[in-house]
Order: sequence, then C-alpha cells, then structure tokens
Amino acid sequence: MRSKESDLIAPRNAYDPETPDALVAFMAGGWTDRAPAAASRGGTAAYRARRDALSGAYPGAYLIVPAGVEQIRENDTVFRFRPNSDFAYLVPPGEQGTVLVMEPRGSAHRSILFVPERNRGTAEFFTDRARGEIWVGRRRGVAESTAYFDVDECRPLEALEPFLRELHDAGHASKRLGADDDFATHLSEMRLIKDGFELDELRKACGITKRAFEDVIRLFPTAKSEREFEAAFWSRARIEANDTGYLTVAAAGDHACTLHWTHNDGAVEAGQLLLLDAGVECDSLYTADVTRTLPISGRFTPEQRAVYDLVFAAQQAAMAAVAPGNDFLEPNRRAMRVLAEGLVDLGVLRVSADEALDPERQFFRRYTLHNVSHMLGLDVHDCAKARAHEYRFGTLREGMVLTVEPGLYFQPDDATVPEALRGIGVRIEDDVAVTRDGCENLSAILPSRAGDVEAWIAELVENR
Repeated sequence: MRSKESDLIAPRNAYDPETPDALVAFMAGGWTDRAPAAASRGGTAAYRARRDALSGAYPGAYLIVPAGVEQIRENDTVFRFRPNSDFAYLVPPGEQGTVLVMEPRGSAHRSILFVPERNRGTAEFFTDRARGEIWVGRRRGVAESTAYFDVDECRPLEALEPFLRELHDAGHASKRLGADDDFATHLSEMRLIKDGFELDELRKACGITKRAFEDVIRLFPTAKSEREFEAAFWSRARIEANDTGYLTVAAAGDHACTLHWTHNDGAVEAGQLLLLDAGVECDSLYTADVTRTLPISGRFTPEQRAVYDLVFAAQQAAMAAVAPGNDFLEPNRRAMRVLAEGLVDLGVLRVSADEALDPERQFFRRYTLHNVSHMLGLDVHDCAKARAHEYRFGTLREGMVLTVEPGLYFQPDDATVPEALRGIGVRIEDDVAVTRDGCENLSAILPSRAGDVEAWIAELVENR
C-alpha cells in the first residue's frame, strides 16, 4: 500500500525546468494564510455511526482503510481522483493518499486519519505538477482535516509508515482493506442496508439524473450524434454533482441491442429509439442508475410500442415483488415470466413460455440476457464482495436499494425475430428502496409508461 508523501510525487519529466536553490528560498516565504473553503462536511454523524458499527464487529483490531491514489491515464496525466468506495462509506470523500486507521480503545475504536500535509514553503509547492498546491489547489492539511472529516485525530501522511511498522513489530491484530478478504466482505454486507443519509443522497442523485435526461430530450429535434446526448448528460452531472456514476450508454437505433454500448459515436436519425442508461453521482459519491428508452421523433411506432409495453409490464411485475421477506431473485423470476409469455405472443418464441423458461433450456435469454436487479449505492454495482447467501441468494430487507431493469434486445441480424422487430432494443430501469411494507421507487420522477414518456418528450421539446 502506498503510504508516504514521497510516493505521491510524480517523477520529473523531460520538459520540467531546473529549479535553483535561490528560487526555492524566494518561493518559501511571503504568503498569507487563507481560510479553508468549508469547515466541515454535511452528514458527518452518519459516517461516525457507520464507523461505530464497524468497530463493534472487530473489537481489539486495528482497521486500516485507504482512500487510494490517482490512476494514470497516460504518461503524467491522470484520471480525476475518486476515493475507494469503502473509504467513502466511513469518511466523507477527501484527498488521494488519505488513510483511515481505526485504533482500538477499550471496547471501541478511535478514528485517526492520515492526510497529506500542506506543502506551501517547500520546493514541491511550486515544482510538483501533481501535488504542489500552486498547481492543483490548496490542501486542508492536518489541522483543518480533523474538523472537516469529524474524526478523532488527524496526522500527517508521512507518519503512517512508521505507525504501521510499529503495529507490526508489536504484533497487534489488524485488518487492512485490500489485503483481508473477510474485511472487504464485511464492509460490503454492511453497505447492503442504507441509512437515512444514504437514501436521501440516492434521492438527490435521481433528481439530478431526471434533469440530465431532460437536457438530452431537448436535443431530440437537432442532435446528429449520440455524443451530443452523452455530453448533455455529463454536463448536468458536472454542474450539479460530482460526475456520472459510470460510462453513459447513449444507444440510438440498433445500438440499443448492445447492452453496454458506450462508444456513443453513432449517427442519430428520426424514428429511432434512444436507450439512455445513465446516472448522476453526487458529491457524496452515491449514484443513480436509470434507463429510459425514448422515441427520438416523440412517438413510438406500433412495433416499438409493442416491445416497450411488454418490457414495462415485466418491470411492473418485478416491482411488485420488491418487498421485505421476498428473496432477491423473486423480482427477476416474475419479470422473466412476463417476458417469456410476451415473446410467445409477439411470435418471437415458437415454444411455450414454460418450455422457454425451463432451467435446462432458457430460450428466452436469447432476447434478454441479463437479470433485472443489482444492488445500488456508492457503486453502481454495489456491495459486490458480499457473500452469495447475503446478496444473490439472500432475502430482501428494509433499507436495501436495488435496480429493477428488464430489457428486450432484438438483434438486427437475428433471423429468429420477425423482421419488423429486428434492431429494437428496450430497457426500463428504476432505483428501488425496500421499505417496511413494500418499496419506494426513488426514480419514479422520470416518466416510464409509454404515453407518459411521449407527453414528457412533447412538453420538453415544445418548451426548449
């Protein structure tokens, strides 16, 4: 694990100028102090409660959770930093290199955050393009970080390596994320149940996502490329939040039959459907994951409408099964039954629905491929390290958040599909929280019934 400040300094490049000692001395002084932009983050009580819950699971053990570091895009340019999701579950998102250590104290733990120090007054301040504050912005440093992150103590990142060495030499028990599979599994399973703060952040993400979808729809009369749709969605995500939660799928026409079409470089033509699978990630890093399939000309053709209505009916059947006590796969079973019966009615499947659903055949999957649900939260595919009996083969519980997203994809070259349906791809996806007696559709603010979708498009295009 990278742990020293020196590990975070980019190597010198061929184009970097020489820096004489006199310039270092001149740059070291003459600076005034500036107040930090914000004294603290919101929702810190929720993070502290999660740390307390984690503490109870590992009495007497040191728990070590790194935020991670920037990833190289090419040479000395990097992708925008995003903290490790488990770190962001326990501490508000912060700077790269930061490491959370939960130190046992009696029957509980105290939180120590090792953070990069401010480097004003040092050569790195103005020579290091990757970490120098004059290049990338002011750091909070040790003094400000304690209040900002609401932890018990902050220490400089340079102090982490000797701290860890001392723990090792003393034989203290420790759990380090990235090195202990059971620790990662435990955190994933904690994250299965969302608290009130998390649910509010997911509602916020869905609200911004709706506005981003509307930005896309307003382009329908003029757009020439899928890239325009992707750019419009991303723009809203950056204006109101942190980013998109994953690569946007902006699939027009038969590109919608490619489930994860993220090239988004196709031409847009009147009469096509746009399958837009996209979600906004809030500053807290909680993300929406919503799909709507939209007629670019404003109205579905009869063939498009027939496929769309079938997918919508499958989603409604699945949504009715999202309730505490049902197993995780029950929404999928109900949706697949509706899809299989509908495929028979459309003349796509030439066997009975029961035969198509037979586990030894599963012929229906030629046209749908994926199950309807995955967990959602800090990651678009959240809680991925949870054990199967807690997740895929587990029971739905109040506080879980999952997607419900049936789809049908009739490949343009599939001779088993009636010609009029070839090239049509439809997916409808919503973000659903399990409640005490049923569920809450967090993304229901985006219309999904076919007639409502057409009315939504008409209003937005008329008033753009």
